[in-house]
Amino acid sequence: MNVRPIASTAFLFVCSALCASAADETPLRSPVVHDDGRVTISLIAPKAETVTIASGELQTLFGADALKLAKNDDGVWTATIGPLKPGIYDYALNVDGLRISDPLSLHAMGNRTGTRDYLEVPGPKDAPRIDQWRDVPHGAVTQHWYQSKTTGTRRSVHVYTPPGYGTSTAKYPVVYLLHGSGDDDRHWTALGQANVIADNLIADGKAVPAIVVMPEGHPGGGPSRAPRESEERKNYSRNNRKLFAADLLEDVIPLVEANYRAKTDRASRAIVGLSMGGQQSLDVGLNHLDKFAYVGSFSGAANDLDAAHAKLSADPQAFNDGLRVFWIGIGKDDFLLQFNRDFTTKLKELGIKHDYEETAGAHTWSVWRAYWADFMPKLFR
Repeated sequence: MNVRPIASTAFLFVCSALCASAADETPLRSPVVHDDGRVTISLIAPKAETVTIASGELQTLFGADALKLAKNDDGVWTATIGPLKPGIYDYALNVDGLRISDPLSLHAMGNRTGTRDYLEVPGPKDAPRIDQWRDVPHGAVTQHWYQSKTTGTRRSVHVYTPPGYGTSTAKYPVVYLLHGSGDDDRHWTALGQANVIADNLIADGKAVPAIVVMPEGHPGGGPSRAPRESEERKNYSRNNRKLFAADLLEDVIPLVEANYRAKTDRASRAIVGLSMGGQQSLDVGLNHLDKFAYVGSFSGAANDLDAAHAKLSADPQAFNDGLRVFWIGIGKDDFLLQFNRDFTTKLKELGIKHDYEETAGAHTWSVWRAYWADFMPKLFR
């Protein structure tokens, strides 16, 4: 068996980086964000033959050739890209066909499809980004573990409580914010900066202080790796949606309302999500109008929603009377664009009031962070 392979190669990359860092007085850093917005990414891998930056968003901006790293005589691979507009960009490294996280990055994170990192280009001092950490009052994020009656397993949910929560006796409205199929309950704060955006909006007086609950979206065990249009994938999605709805309604919402100062009326609850989470939001929110007055979908998989369509068709006026905000957003380069167009066409035919926006962008976190920054100020007014 040929074992040059992946495990030994990955070990060599990581080991070489660690050894070099220990030996050098000025360890190699990666990524390095320069003052002009250019970014340098480096890797110590003397035995590698090719190294590239793996990032769909960066490739769209600069092309594949710009993401190729060049090796110097010391075995250090380097590429400088940009300048980049202020923002957060996720990436990984592809080394001889092996996708790895950047061993030198301080912002590596795993998800259900592998590991990746992110780099951050700050905005001007007088105009920081809405998703940039600022010197304002900050809320807290708690990872709350619970025993799910729905699945019979231990599960977790991340809960953001707004600034001042710890010293207040007030009750707060709640947003249930759902992630996509490749991620879990960590990613809306780790990569989506949902808490940072909420802090900034609240500090600017643009959003009502609220508890933000980020549940784990795969009670079914994890996304199917089958082709997107296969019956196996569709069956997993349907079963997972049923389990998710049960876990959210019977486990998560009671958990939140028992352990946090959460308002419990439907006018104080919102549900919104991205991609798979957008589909779950539409499925749960539109089928449980008695529990949610605000429903949103960011780049959602707005297909295979027969039960929601039946509810909408049976009594369109009930939705117009009951939903205070019904918002759908999708990037013009998103692979789910046609599903969203078809869904909103159906809404128009039924006369159901909603807001629909097609924006620049694809299926990326830069789009979803912007949507969250637009959606949160619409709530609980």
